[in-house]
Amino acid sequence: MRPLKIIVLAKQVPDTRNVGTDAMKPDGTVNRGKLPTIYNPDDLHALELALNIKDRVPGTKVTILTMGPKKAADIIRESYYRGADDGFMISDRRFGGADTLATSYTLGKGIEKIADYDLILAGRQAIDGDTAQVGPQIAEKLHIPQVTYVEEVLEIKDNEIIAKRRLENGVETVSSPFPLLMTVHESSAECRTRQAKKVMQYKYARTQTELNSRNAEEFIIVLHKERPYLTIPEWNVEDINAEMEKIGLAGSPTKVKKVESIVLTASEAKMLSNSESDIDSMIKELIENHTIG
Repeated sequence: MRPLKIIVLAKQVPDTRNVGTDAMKPDGTVNRGKLPTIYNPDDLHALELALNIKDRVPGTKVTILTMGPKKAADIIRESYYRGADDGFMISDRRFGGADTLATSYTLGKGIEKIADYDLILAGRQAIDGDTAQVGPQIAEKLHIPQVTYVEEVLEIKDNEIIAKRRLENGVETVSSPFPLLMTVHESSAECRTRQAKKVMQYKYARTQTELNSRNAEEFIIVLHKERPYLTIPEWNVEDINAEMEKIGLAGSPTKVKKVESIVLTASEAKMLSNSESDIDSMIKELIENHTIG
């Protein structure tokens, strides 16, 4: 089996468990500066699937691609700690306010700049939008096959990959030629933890913006000159040759009107006995309202 070149799309997202009154800006975009950020959970599943393939196919390379503000470099470092080989960050204020259409266009341009790949992996969806649209839109823009809701890669051949998909009422086994894009379901394997050796190797990885900041320590700047692999590449609008009318707010036909934190509470309770008739009635009711089945 030949080595594969895998791109993992990873996103730094606001922790939606902590949405407050200042979570939105007046223009309808998320006020990310007011929210704590985390590695998008589904993207961690995608990273684990990539690392699993790397374990199975010697010589495979895993590259991380992320789009976001300057602090999104944390996603690249976290990926390095878990076993990724390389990373690129797309960051420019002009990308701000992008919806799924503008985001998929921007990431697609980044993938075109990387150019050489066999497989693109992404989480099924991001918790700050829950649309599950970006992955499929990228595949359409790149004109490559897509397999969604992937739970497990069953077999890898020179020119084909066979995967198991998690569907609403079961599973499906599908195959696709390379190159392709797969979105990974949350039912797939949890991502492995950090490796102490990798943390020591990459803890001083920085973008050029971080190196140029006033807070940059001199020894880290010197270290980057000695170890160029520690410098995380940053790409702006011009670097990926993006068209201004297709990025950021200008390229986003959809707008978020309101964000709020909702806590669901039970409005009523129903007491049941352990009789067969009560159990049968409960099952029928759950099926009818689509809670199960």
